[in-house]
Amino acid sequence: MRKNRKTSPVRKLRSIFISDLHLGSRHCQAELLVDFLNKHSAETVYLVGDIVDGWRLEKSWYWPQTHEDVVGTILKRARHDVTVIYIVGNHDEYARKFVGRTIRNVKVLDRAVHETADGRRYLVVHGDQFDVVINNAKWLAHLGDRFYEFALWTNTWLNLARGRLGLEYWSLGAFAKRHVKSFVNIVGRFEIVVSEEIRNRNLHGVICGHIHHAESRDMNGIHYVNTGDWVESCTAVAENFDGTLEVIRWPDRTRKMEPRAESKLAPERDGFTA
Repeated sequence: MRKNRKTSPVRKLRSIFISDLHLGSRHCQAELLVDFLNKHSAETVYLVGDIVDGWRLEKSWYWPQTHEDVVGTILKRARHDVTVIYIVGNHDEYARKFVGRTIRNVKVLDRAVHETADGRRYLVVHGDQFDVVINNAKWLAHLGDRFYEFALWTNTWLNLARGRLGLEYWSLGAFAKRHVKSFVNIVGRFEIVVSEEIRNRNLHGVICGHIHHAESRDMNGIHYVNTGDWVESCTAVAENFDGTLEVIRWPDRTRKMEPRAESKLAPERDGFTA
């Protein structure tokens, strides 16, 4: 007689925000993403840009079954009373022509305003609109993307060597991307422009992606939340039923332990709680 396998309970959430999946790229962590989606349910799912990597697919076609599984999992949710909102990014900018339409129960938007259960209002946007490099020197953005791709390719071999030396996982790709962007002062300028936009709109904060660095913090009275990515960090932002927001890392790749959620990700300041 077969024994029933124990399955992990599904964590129920009010909203899930994921971005920078880069489906169509060999570096997309599709298996981990499907595992995350299977263990979390939500009333609303926001796909916050760069879901499909059109830049990569234009160069060479790569679409394995695992990437199809991600799409299938999301579309299945959309068919079963889950509100799915697709926010267009720069790598999937081809989808801008569909903004304002609903395709297979998925709403395609350039940006959205999300109201949490406790009444706070957040701009949900990919973030490329605030990127000085994307807006003023797109050729440099493509050059940086190619460098990042090379860093990701070498990352596998680097961490194989580090593993043999007993060292923890270290992301050369993430380090390289942060280094290139800091070289042109993009991160600092990105955050300044974002905070100005939110303040002008009289919103509480912003939930975005684009820079592949997940965090939740106070930024001059604005709640800045970044969803991270599913290329290396494998992170998402979750809204609980009380309206609190948290970054979830799936799983913690620096040590052998069960997947965990980070709490206390933003300070309690200026009247809001993360």
